[in-house]
Formats: sequence, C-alpha cells, structure tokens
Amino acid sequence: MHDNSQRKLIIAIDGPAGVGKSTIASRLARKLGYANLESGAMYRALALKAIERGISFDDEAALTKLAHDSRIQLEPTSSGTRVLLDGRDVTQRVRETDVTAGASRVSVHPSVREWMVARQQELGADGGIVMEGRDIGTKVFPNADVKIFLDADPVVREQRRLQQQNLRGTAAEATAAELRERDRRDRTRAASPLVAAPGALLLDSTQLSEDEVLQRVETAVKEKLQVEATQS
Repeated sequence: MHDNSQRKLIIAIDGPAGVGKSTIASRLARKLGYANLESGAMYRALALKAIERGISFDDEAALTKLAHDSRIQLEPTSSGTRVLLDGRDVTQRVRETDVTAGASRVSVHPSVREWMVARQQELGADGGIVMEGRDIGTKVFPNADVKIFLDADPVVREQRRLQQQNLRGTAAEATAAELRERDRRDRTRAASPLVAAPGALLLDSTQLSEDEVLQRVETAVKEKLQVEATQS
C-alpha cells in the first residue's frame, strides 16, 4: 500500500478501552510505512510522574504544571510505541495497572487535555501518521484524512482484555470493574468526551476478527488515497 509519491495522510482511530485500537493502529501503520502514535501513552506517562511525585489525580492545577514541566516523547518502533518520560524509558511501567487507572483520572481535566492535544498535534502535523486514542478525530485532528471509530459490546471488550492479560478470579473482576469505570469517565467527562467524530467510519468489532477490522480500515484508507490521486 505504501507509495512515497503520495501525500502522507493523518489517520485517526478512536474508541473505548479494550476495543483493539492499538493492535489495528500498529498493523495499519506498518503496512503504510507510517508512524503509529498512541495518545493514551502520554496520559499514562503523566500519571506515572504524578504517582512518583505524590500528586493527587484530582489536583488539576498541579497536574497541569507537572505536564508543562515534563518532556513526554513517543517513539514509534516495530514492536509498538516507545514512551520516554524526561528521557527515561517508561514503556513497560506505564502499562501497569496503577498507571493505567491513573491515566483515566488525569485525562478528565480540561487544562491537562489542552496541553496534551497541543503536543499530539505537533507530533502528527506532517502527516504519515496513525494516531489512536479517545479524541483524535474530534479534538486532536478534526480534519484527519481518515477517521475510524472502533467499538464493541462491553462484555466482549472485557473478555478480550482479560484474555489479553491472562487474568482470572478477583484480578479479572477488578480489571473488568476498572474497564467499566474508564468507559463511564471517558464518555461523561466535560472535556472531549468519547464520541464518534463527524464523518468517522463506525466499525463494531463485536463479531469481527482482527483481520476483518484491519481489512475494512485499509479499504477506507485506499479509497481516500484513490480520491487524492484523482484530484492531484
């Protein structure tokens, strides 16, 4: 699919937790030869720094100052996004449960989101990027060339997440409860709630395999590139 002569697109993939955005985004980016950036990793990096500094997830002013004083870098690699916090590789640490839960809480604050959105816009300004998150098509890149909104039945998303993390018993129950709470926060927050962007391709992956989802996303990208080719 990759053609160096074509304009490099901005592709936005949004959706709730556990829907498979990261996998689809990384596979699509590899096929296109694009960078894949996971916006949620930036919120997780900030949450980690807040944990380390003992700053409350509810203290918007302190979190915003912390963000302004931080250097959060996302580096696309063949195995996913590498996350650097003030030059330190925190890729593995930001995947841990306490940080993931914290990220959902720091992300509700409007001034934190404002700072993050500005950084994300800088990262993707030149195109050639697949960026995934909760508000990429609505807030970060409302003029993205291709917008995808992935969704799936909440029970199916819980099952996928539990299988992915190989969890059972009380750990599984806690993770499922946290996923439901993240859904609630994402969809009800005042700043950039999780909604499908206007013009987004809505894909319900409840009954679809990962390959089928990827195929439909690729088709949308091919159609956009064909339109671009006929117009140039």
